[in-house]
Amino acid sequence: MPLALPSFGLLAAYGVSSATLGYAAAKAKRFIRNAFAHYVPPALVTQLMNEPERLVLGGERREITLIFTDIAGFTKLSERLPPEVLMPLLNEYLDGMSRIVLEHGGTIDKFIGDAVVAFFGAPGRQPDHAARAVACALALDSFAEAFRRAHAEHEVELTRIGVHSGPAIVGNVGGSARFDYTAIGDTVNTAARLESANKHLGTRLCISAATAAATQDVPMRPVGELVLKGKSVGIAAFEPISADQAASAEEARYRAAYETMAAGKTEAREAFARLAESHPDDGLIAFHLRRLDEGATSARIELEEK
Repeated sequence: MPLALPSFGLLAAYGVSSATLGYAAAKAKRFIRNAFAHYVPPALVTQLMNEPERLVLGGERREITLIFTDIAGFTKLSERLPPEVLMPLLNEYLDGMSRIVLEHGGTIDKFIGDAVVAFFGAPGRQPDHAARAVACALALDSFAEAFRRAHAEHEVELTRIGVHSGPAIVGNVGGSARFDYTAIGDTVNTAARLESANKHLGTRLCISAATAAATQDVPMRPVGELVLKGKSVGIAAFEPISADQAASAEEARYRAAYETMAAGKTEAREAFARLAESHPDDGLIAFHLRRLDEGATSARIELEEK
């Protein structure tokens, strides 16, 4: 029996099989690159391409940390500035904010106008996702403040930031033509509410206790027990402060006043009044004093608005 033809057939079949497998592997890598390259750090994209089994595209439950940011008064700014001024300004801002998220190893979820939504802990696992998110939030705050000062002629207002950690479902949402890698769940909603809470509290950064507990190297002061809109159970919230502020006598006075308020003591009002005299620009102190003047008797803060 001639052996040339069967041998050729086997070699051809092997070649076609190898080419098919190689094409499938290359296609899978291209899919991962195209899906994540725009909102995941490049090093993580490479890791996912080399280890695609670590990525569950259908969705999975993860412990992550969410960051929400928003420029105060941006709607009015967009109505006041002409498009040829607004769009370059917004793109410069979003480019800087995005770069910081990626530098800290975060995933950019989406842009909602001027708002940036990002998370840590997916698609790659990051045991230190809370610490990364807090460091990122501080860097975002510094950038946003510098951006605001640099564009004072346009009257850009401050950026508010909310950070919260907890379980969420992460994965691709959408259809075959378009999808987003995003996070879904109550953790996401809570982070958004914390960002919004800043406008009532007089703060720029509001971080939940769940996140603060995992970042004890960053000094923070207590804000209160926030009952966010749509919730019945409060969560403790904190505001990051500088190391110098944390070590100051004034911070010790704030903590003493806060503990007095949390204990329901009437002396709290006078303690915050004294703090307000020496720190008239401190939004959080002014907020607590106003609450106490209106009859508040504890650190439980019910927010009726978003």
